[in-house]
Amino acid sequence: MREFTDGSSAIVRGALDAGCTFFAGYPITPASPILMQMMSELPKVDGVAVQGEDEIASIGMCIGATLAGARAMTATSGPGLSLYSENIGLAIIGEVPLVIVDVQRLGPATGGATTVGQGDVQFARWGTAGGYPIIALAPSSVSECYSLTRRAFDLAERFRCPVFLLTDKELNMTTNTVEVDEYDKPAVRARTALPSSEPPYRYLPAADVPSLAQYGGPGVVRFTGSTHDERGLITKTPAKVAQLNEHLRAKIEDNAAEIELVVKDLQAGASTLFVSYGVTAGAMREAVTRIRAAGKAVSALTLQSLWPVPEAAIGEALASVRRVVVAELNHGQYRREIERLARGAEVVGLHRVDGELIAPEAFMESVR
Repeated sequence: MREFTDGSSAIVRGALDAGCTFFAGYPITPASPILMQMMSELPKVDGVAVQGEDEIASIGMCIGATLAGARAMTATSGPGLSLYSENIGLAIIGEVPLVIVDVQRLGPATGGATTVGQGDVQFARWGTAGGYPIIALAPSSVSECYSLTRRAFDLAERFRCPVFLLTDKELNMTTNTVEVDEYDKPAVRARTALPSSEPPYRYLPAADVPSLAQYGGPGVVRFTGSTHDERGLITKTPAKVAQLNEHLRAKIEDNAAEIELVVKDLQAGASTLFVSYGVTAGAMREAVTRIRAAGKAVSALTLQSLWPVPEAAIGEALASVRRVVVAELNHGQYRREIERLARGAEVVGLHRVDGELIAPEAFMESVR
C-alpha cells in the first residue's frame, strides 16, 4: 500500500506500534505535529497524551509515567531540548527507559523556527551534567522514521536509558509517497517485571542491565536523582559511587556493537567516502547514483545510530579510502568524530547553515 505521508506521522505510527501508552509535550515548531497526532491517536488505544504547561513538566510527566508502568515518549525541538536537560540527567541516573524525539531546526535560541538544521547532534550527547552516554538514532527517510522509532523503544527497554530520535524539520514536515507495506518492523521487547524481592538497581557486572522495578507495586521502591546504592538509598561510599557511575557508562559503551546501526554502500576502487545522516543522507544517496552512472567509483555510509559512535562500521568504511566528505547541516559537529577515527585519511566537511538543504550537486562537486 502506498500513501502520502510525512516523518511526523511515521513516528507516531511507530510509537503506537511499539506499545507507547503515554506522551507529554509542549507545542514547538517543528515538533508540534507529533504532539497533535499523539493527542488524537493515543486515546483510541487507551493511552494518555498530555500537553504540558512547559517542556520541563512534559518530560517530568514522561519519567513518572514510565516508572508507573507506561511506555513513554516526548517530542520537542532545540529550545525545548535545552529545557529538558536536567530531567534527561534524572532519567540517566534513575535508568528510566524513555524515547525523546528532537525535531531539529536552525539555532541557536529561537533561531529559525521554520528552517531546517542538524545542530543538536553534540548537544544531545553532552547536554546534561556528568557526560554519561546516551543512545541517539537518526532516520534519513519517512520509512526510517517509523522503523527507528520502534528501534528506539526497544533500545530504551534493553538499556534502561533515554534514547534520542534526532530528526529535522524537512524530514518531519515534508510529505512523501511511501510503501507502507515495506516498512521495516524491528521487534520491540516486552518489559520484564523485576521481582519485588530484588533491589531496583544492580551495578555488577557493570555492563548488565536489570529489569525495571514496578513503582507503586509490591514492596518499597525508591527513586532519586542523587548518587545511590542498589536499593535507591543515597550514598557517598566511594566504592559504591564508582560502581554506579561505571555501570552508567559500561551498559551502553560496552554494548556498542549491539546498538550500532548504519547503511553501508561501499564500492571497490573508491577513493572517496561520503558520510552523512538524517535528511542530508537523502541527497547523498542521489549523488552516489549520479556519480556511479558517470563511471566514477564512490562509497557512502549512512549513519542511523550516532551515539554511541558506530566505530566498527566507520573504521571498515575508512579502511580503503583516502578522502572522506562528511555532510551535515551544521558547522561540522559529527565531522569531529570521523576525524578522530580517520587514521590518515583526509577529512573534509560539506556544511550548510543558511536554512537550506545540501543538494546532490554539492556532493558531486566534492569528488576529486
